[in-house]
Amino acid sequence: MRSPITLFFLLGLLCSSLSAANLTQAQKQQLQTLLPGVTLNDSTLEKLEDVFYTREMPVRSRLKAISQMVGLDQMPAGSTLKRTICIWDIGGRNGPVFNAAMEQRALAVEYGINLDMVPYTNETVMVDEFKAGRCDAALMSGLRARQFNLYSGSVDAIGAVPSQKHMQTLLQVLSHPRQAGHMVQGDYVVMGIFPAGAAHIFVNDRSISSLAKAAGKRVAVLDYDETQAEMVAAIGATPVTTDIVSAPNKFNNGQIDILPAPLVAYELLELYKGMSPDGGVVDYPLTQLSMQLIGRLDKFPNEVAQLIREASFEAYPEVIKRIEQETRRVPDRWMIAIPDKDKREYEVMMQDARDALRAQEYYSADMLSLQRKIRCKFDPTRSECSITE
Repeated sequence: MRSPITLFFLLGLLCSSLSAANLTQAQKQQLQTLLPGVTLNDSTLEKLEDVFYTREMPVRSRLKAISQMVGLDQMPAGSTLKRTICIWDIGGRNGPVFNAAMEQRALAVEYGINLDMVPYTNETVMVDEFKAGRCDAALMSGLRARQFNLYSGSVDAIGAVPSQKHMQTLLQVLSHPRQAGHMVQGDYVVMGIFPAGAAHIFVNDRSISSLAKAAGKRVAVLDYDETQAEMVAAIGATPVTTDIVSAPNKFNNGQIDILPAPLVAYELLELYKGMSPDGGVVDYPLTQLSMQLIGRLDKFPNEVAQLIREASFEAYPEVIKRIEQETRRVPDRWMIAIPDKDKREYEVMMQDARDALRAQEYYSADMLSLQRKIRCKFDPTRSECSITE
């Protein structure tokens, strides 16, 4: 069986030029080397462009159509392109995130791209490896992604995305080609944004169900994010600096009283140990979390990353299905219902925090504005919807 030539290179070159008239002589020679026997005139390139940018076909169908248009299935066997993708998964090689990523590897191989998937249980180590150039792309938490792209890294802004339906709409907007300009910052490009479930507050005492009752309690904050410590101190609680790996153990061992975490972490990280016997989970999401695939721009041109972003959103239903399977593992007895008054208190606190962090340029003003539009779309009666930004 003949292996396909690297469609990745072809798309990156064609779609950054868009017409034969814009191609340099070197680019024409490179394309002709890739596609011997194919006439690359304006008509051919326009057809390729139409297929590339259409929103009426799934990404996989578009790739297949482009392959057929330029005769890639008839090309002689050639070497495949290799890229190293680093994956953060607390569960390592046997974790759900890494296994889901491996399922996508088969599709990449089909189009001549050999992906070497490398799992990391420590996100800090993985990010350092990525910065050092030992990863061509890295799948990380949205909180970590903020250092590579402020716009996409603000998706996880506290309280900005109240529910899963808000998250779905937001990610649909972000996958559109009109958003492509926001997806490049410096030497990095956002290649995909995936839902990671809602963040809730896990407590070791059910009486800690409101902000007022959190005063004096020990709250886990991430060691690389100073603003979390400031927010916790502002409500009178005691911030305990930790990292994502050790925070669950500290909660389970009683070293901290309050742990913000996604519901999917309940069974994976055995958080029921820290909640036993009198703790629980506050039944109010702080925000919707994300996982983001960040690539090196010299390895993944933005035009190609656009296809990957669209494919990432096409995978949304399957990702949500897996998240829901995990969240259903949390028994109802752990959930702590809170009155509407307390919910309003949380909402005001989170709005004030977003405003302050916007002023500090910690969050992207453009992303916060987009999220506000989505909140107002679903609930025009919100007080913020009557305020002109």
